[in-house]
Amino acid sequence: MRSLKVLFRHKKSHFREALRSWVYGSAAALALVMGLSLFSSSLVQAYVQDRTSALAHEVPEDLEGVGITERLGESLDLSLEFVDDRGESILLGDLFDGKKPVLFTIIYYSCPSLCNFHLNGVTEAMKQMDWSVGEQFRIVALTMNHHEDWELAAAKKASYVEAYGRPESAGDWHFLTGTEENILAAADQVGFGFRWNEAQQQFAHAAAAIILTPAAEISRYLYGIGFSPNTLRMSLLEASNGKIGSFIDQVILFCFQFDPSKNEYTLYAYNIMRAGGVLVVFALAIFLIPAWRRERRLESGKSGSVKES
Repeated sequence: MRSLKVLFRHKKSHFREALRSWVYGSAAALALVMGLSLFSSSLVQAYVQDRTSALAHEVPEDLEGVGITERLGESLDLSLEFVDDRGESILLGDLFDGKKPVLFTIIYYSCPSLCNFHLNGVTEAMKQMDWSVGEQFRIVALTMNHHEDWELAAAKKASYVEAYGRPESAGDWHFLTGTEENILAAADQVGFGFRWNEAQQQFAHAAAAIILTPAAEISRYLYGIGFSPNTLRMSLLEASNGKIGSFIDQVILFCFQFDPSKNEYTLYAYNIMRAGGVLVVFALAIFLIPAWRRERRLESGKSGSVKES
């Protein structure tokens, strides 16, 4: 019996040693595999980064200088002269009244695709808003093609005013043409780069609605061809610095912040917490002030009774 116990302890000890060796060996093998994986991953990542960096500099010649560089807070030169859709010479400053923000976009009127999609998206978003062109904001479109004339601009404007369905707003749609020098100057001021593609016989360019304050400062860029009516409205409200819109609009804008990665406004937690704090203080004041006044009256009554006695 004793020999069996000794044998059992011996085998148990042997099993523990084998198990310990297996665990250590597995851990070492796992560490080796993880090390090799991390090393290979770093090599792949380094290759991808190098390749991405190389590709970033391999911009096709046709697209050099094309794109948008945001210049938030900068202003347009209001002394730049253009020709409006009635054939009259105007200064850019004539389109800013110091009260209404402006939706500014650079397109060209004979564009076969992107410009039309962009204007369609802007118009569709505006149709879904309860705000109207002329009442709360203005629209200014500038051609990037200095060969286009005011008659082409007038035809383009007429088609979009009709699509908008509010003919009374026509006086606050402005489709401009101008000299190459002034067009390039305005485009540079808003960071809009474009280039003529000789092979395709059209301009290479991006698409963005640029929201300007009533003083012609750049407030927001909205990219693409489709726009949320709510985002457009809040961008105009923000650009007006609270001069347009209702009290509810101001509260909503306070709780939201523009997210460039999503091209829309999202809930801003910090402002919500601030608003919540103000509401808590206000609620406490509603309950505590009457109680404080009652306590003061009681103390006054007691002191009066003491004096009479």
